[in-house]
Amino acid sequence: MKKVNLASCITIAVAATLMSPNDVVANKMKDLEKCYGVAKAGKNDCGSSNGAHSCAARAKKDGDKNEWLLVPNGLCNKLVGGSTVPGK
Repeated sequence: MKKVNLASCITIAVAATLMSPNDVVANKMKDLEKCYGVAKAGKNDCGSSNGAHSCAARAKKDGDKNEWLLVPNGLCNKLVGGSTVPGK
């Protein structure tokens, strides 16, 4: 029984080291979408779509149509003010 557990542990450890952090991030990202118009001031993810800034947490006002948050796929269109396309 101990040999089976040890072999399982070794297999898991080797598999975990072979998987790059980029693979993990890519797998998580495919389940998310950008949702514009729902970020609170200072709570946005990354840069604005109109180029006003290029960093997270820089939104100046609540609900700006150019600011976005990552949300699970399908959720954005259920949120008040949410859109999967940036404002103009």
